[in-house]
Amino acid sequence: MMENWKSRTKLVHAGVKRSQFGELSEALFLTQGFVYDSAEQAEARFIESGPEEYIYGRYGNPTVRMFEERMMALEGAEDAFATATGMAAVSGALFCMLRAGDHIVSSRALFGSCLFVVDNILRRWGIEVTLVDGTDLDQWRAAMQTNTKVCFLEAISNPTLEVCDIAGVASIAHDGGAKLVVDNVFATPIFQRTLQLGADIVVYSATKHIDGQGRCLGGIVLGTREYIQELFIPFNKHTGPSMSPFNAWVMLKGMETIALRCDAQADTAKKIVNALSGNNKINRILFPMDKSHPQYALAKSQMTKGGTVISFEIDGGKRAAFRFLNALKIIIISNNLGDAKSLATHPVTTTHKNMTAEARASAGITDGFVRLSVGLEDPDDLILDLLEALKEA
Repeated sequence: MMENWKSRTKLVHAGVKRSQFGELSEALFLTQGFVYDSAEQAEARFIESGPEEYIYGRYGNPTVRMFEERMMALEGAEDAFATATGMAAVSGALFCMLRAGDHIVSSRALFGSCLFVVDNILRRWGIEVTLVDGTDLDQWRAAMQTNTKVCFLEAISNPTLEVCDIAGVASIAHDGGAKLVVDNVFATPIFQRTLQLGADIVVYSATKHIDGQGRCLGGIVLGTREYIQELFIPFNKHTGPSMSPFNAWVMLKGMETIALRCDAQADTAKKIVNALSGNNKINRILFPMDKSHPQYALAKSQMTKGGTVISFEIDGGKRAAFRFLNALKIIIISNNLGDAKSLATHPVTTTHKNMTAEARASAGITDGFVRLSVGLEDPDDLILDLLEALKEA
């Protein structure tokens, strides 16, 4: 029956497991371990656990499983595993498939921590890395090698909002015998069905839109049952980045409203783009569903809306960007995104400060670049706040 439900219905009801008490809200199981009726039962469970059988909080928990199953229903995934943070999801998704001597092809335009994992940690572990322009399918083709095991990209890059052709990269990866891992945070699970476009594994920082209210850290990895059970879980249950039951409960509450929040935020983002376009203090503005975006046609074919993040370059470099940020009255300076509150950050000095100047310049992250995560405030109030702050720039 659930297969026929619309997304908003799944976001409220999917994955619910009620105890004998018949609670309305999802139960919060705060426990480290689980007990057994007999030594024989304990032995059997360690050999093979059933779907409602648990061993230890690091391996699984009923509240966490509810969150995983709700995300599975939304994404159309066979299985999932929730992690302590978004970066734990990204790292685990890659690490569990790679070993020394393997090769990974990755988009160059990544969040700072993702780039550090790919371009630093993996190299230190003896894994070959090739970075490409994620929007250029020819570069993906040319980078593939006989030992390529993984291709990795952000569906929409942070913070330059480049849009990658997921179906195109998936085809290239599969032709070369590799798996495609996609970080879908900026596109959100509401506006893009990444697995349906050909990705093998999709990862989220649940800290962002899934919680959506600045409360908890979390991540989740979704894919085939074979990948989750045979690769991801064996790696991650021993390395330990599991989600806490309390955070999973918060994520479940966030999922009930994520569609409503993201729809409103994306609509406001589009209004802001229209209001800022042509402003003489802005050199360029980036939003996937704006016709000026380089991959507008691709974004329109993959997504239902443009997301909740806008990036723009203020004329005058860092000094002008700081004057602008400091003049904001409603919008808060913070390096998070996907929150109910509108947040702005200066990537050069925060999220991407560890990149070399040359790498930032190549990615288009200039000293005047600002990333705006649009919240749930009234669009008119946000537009006025931005226009007044731009006068100070």
